[in-house]
Amino acid sequence: MRKIFETAGQLPEILISWITPNLRQFRSNRLHWVWFLAVLVGALVALAAIAFRTAIGLVQLPWLQTASELTMQAAARQPWWVILLAPAVAGLLVGWILHKFHPYQRAGGVADVIEARAHGGRGLPLGAGLWSALVTVISLGGGASAGREGPVVHLGATLGTAVCEYFKLPDSARRILLACAVASGVSASFNAPIAGVLFAHEVVLGHYAVSAFVPIVLASVMGGLISRIWFGDVAAFEIPQYEITSYLEIPAFALLGLTCAAVAIIFQFALIGTDWTARNISMPLWLRPVLGGLAVGALGIFFPGILGVGYEATDLALKHALPISTLLTLLVVKTAATAITLASRFGGGIFSPSLYLGAMTGGAFGLIAASAFPEMASSHGLYAILGMGAVAAAVLGAPVSTTVIVFELTGGYALSIALLLAVSIATGLTQAVHGKSYFHWQLGMRGCFVNEGVHRFLSETVKVSDFMDPPPEAEEERVFNPGEDGPYLHETDSLESALKSFDSCGKASLPVVRKGDATRIVGIARHVRGLRYFNAALITATREEHR
Repeated sequence: MRKIFETAGQLPEILISWITPNLRQFRSNRLHWVWFLAVLVGALVALAAIAFRTAIGLVQLPWLQTASELTMQAAARQPWWVILLAPAVAGLLVGWILHKFHPYQRAGGVADVIEARAHGGRGLPLGAGLWSALVTVISLGGGASAGREGPVVHLGATLGTAVCEYFKLPDSARRILLACAVASGVSASFNAPIAGVLFAHEVVLGHYAVSAFVPIVLASVMGGLISRIWFGDVAAFEIPQYEITSYLEIPAFALLGLTCAAVAIIFQFALIGTDWTARNISMPLWLRPVLGGLAVGALGIFFPGILGVGYEATDLALKHALPISTLLTLLVVKTAATAITLASRFGGGIFSPSLYLGAMTGGAFGLIAASAFPEMASSHGLYAILGMGAVAAAVLGAPVSTTVIVFELTGGYALSIALLLAVSIATGLTQAVHGKSYFHWQLGMRGCFVNEGVHRFLSETVKVSDFMDPPPEAEEERVFNPGEDGPYLHETDSLESALKSFDSCGKASLPVVRKGDATRIVGIARHVRGLRYFNAALITATREEHR
């Protein structure tokens, strides 16, 4: 009995000794600030998304006579020369802004956000982000064929980065708040808060750490709440209630996944091919979007449904209001128009075009299935929903969040089995052909291979200057003769290159010189120190992903 009382008396001390280290770690990572700032960032990004969407409507108002997203019918009522010239005029403004004001001479997107996360939440200047937003507003308002969700994510991440800079947060907190901004942007754009949380984890952070989950949810809820207050609590696409007619259709759903994989693969090849072609054509920067705008406008004269974000045409496909000839034609023309738009340096994303192509693919597939098996096939509107999710998931490389986005966009949770099957097949086959998502292809073009693991990324981004020791104190010992004094390193060499040099020469240390001046030693690189630095960075990254 006495021991029980003694143990009970020690219980507060035991609890304090248990809780104190956890609280100390919580405070050291400034997670209490992160939770508060997550709400602030979520609200800020939601307001920016509302302003962004409103601005697109204001830009399209003069030539389409409407500020709504129902642009297909509005464009069909305009004279042909208006449709031809509007994207070209928008392209002229875009080209002028890119040439004169934008520091990167291109609009930003989701790939830039992923790269910023890899660099500790840095690399998204506020000025460049605002110019990118303006370029995209003019592009989409002027009829360029692209999506608005990726640019909203980029704008939100830029604002989140600015908040991190102001409060001087550590890298781990920066990455979390960057993901918070992304979650709020997706939530506000789609009215899909659950999908916003998953997209931020799946695409941007690349992990599902518990420490990141709470602030990301707070930001996503705030983004969805403000969006619903402004736009109303409605799904992006209001569609009839579809049901699976028979589970004997499962093979058809699998075949639809195969078809969507082919569409996603071709779409990604079209984006890559037109981008490569544009890079190899020499012309003034300002002229690229003008010519691209003329090409898109020429297509829009005959197919007004491809102009802008394209939500009206997508909605018609979901409501089985388009014939098969129109579905197949828009599938081809939208692919071409989006590829031309992005290769011409217009601002815009690929999310909406992917949903568009998926809806057209699924709708056409459903009509064919209904004609072959009329007593068994479900409505082709159901197949349009499945196709929408499958193509988007395959192109974005985000099967989980894309599936949930489709659920929240359409309210079609009853279709989960069919959607998951189509999405998994489409994503797997696209991954087998391309090896990576479109976002990671964009990063690969910049030499940033975050999809190959943190070890590969660190080995390429860590430089010799990060781990080298100071040079010798004596002035005469800093003199170096590159022709006679043996192997050496440049301070800008990557860790991977340095380790190869250590391995080939067998030395434990090497002198470090500057590029362009190999006669002066600026540091000493040691093999063991480089390995220790690399291991410490790996441990930090792994701890953050599992905390």
